[in-house]
Amino acid sequence: MITSVKEILNKAQKGGYAVGAFNTTNLETTRAIIDAAKEMNSPVIIQVTEKTLEYAGGRAIFQLIKNCAEFYAPDIPIGIHLDHGRNLEIIERCVDVIGFNSVMYDGSRKAYEDNVLATRKVVELYHKKNVCVQGELGSVPYIGETSMAGEIDWDKYMTDPDQAADYYCRTGIDALAVAIGNAHGFFKERKEPDYERLEAIHKKIPIPLILHGASDWENGKVKEVIARGVCCFNVDTAIRLSFINSIVKMARQQNDISFDIRKVLGDAQEAVKNAVKERIRYYGSEGKAPGKEKIECVDHS
Repeated sequence: MITSVKEILNKAQKGGYAVGAFNTTNLETTRAIIDAAKEMNSPVIIQVTEKTLEYAGGRAIFQLIKNCAEFYAPDIPIGIHLDHGRNLEIIERCVDVIGFNSVMYDGSRKAYEDNVLATRKVVELYHKKNVCVQGELGSVPYIGETSMAGEIDWDKYMTDPDQAADYYCRTGIDALAVAIGNAHGFFKERKEPDYERLEAIHKKIPIPLILHGASDWENGKVKEVIARGVCCFNVDTAIRLSFINSIVKMARQQNDISFDIRKVLGDAQEAVKNAVKERIRYYGSEGKAPGKEKIECVDHS
């Protein structure tokens, strides 16, 4: 069932667990995420980027997620979210035209004051429409934005706790994406996340904290950051790798090449589902969706 992202995040925050926000690009990935959530009885967030909107068509991918969620998992809370919306035009299109009720405005590459003003404008425009707004402070790096050679000055990228408090107060955001040494894609992360920084941020602001670039995080680090306020992990790279690796593996099986696209993509879908289920276990959201009521059979004979 389609559920408010804000409700999903707030329940995770209150319950001391985290949820996965999994990126999709197509039918198979969408079905894999939904099937994993259903099998694990876990709430999930399914999110798309601007590039996916361009690739799949905004209305098409939104309705695909919505229809699959409502038909295949009517008892599982599933949120739909725009990931990394970088300008007001894309936010307007997603909310006013397509129907999103949760968006991330990413002003993290802007100067701080510009980020504050732009984020506040998004909040002022769309809170009245009950849209959940996520902001980002600090900068979670990508390959290509900066050289990976030598030591990286992580202090330039990480979220400042005092600034986070100011940002929250001045913008009114519902959730905050933080930078504590995490990185997108294959960018080399900080050797150890800055747990003290995260704890300080958590003490200063009451809203859910989101961790981007955490596809490869395993249970040890996951538990540490959940204990310090993170209640949502964005997962994209792990999804892509599972999907592509499955297709490559089949292509390399020279004695069993399948020309049935349903078989090829079906195996990729299964690989993604397993990757999602593994992360649901890490995040502690397994069993956190409301289960179906048990119906007692009455013998009327």
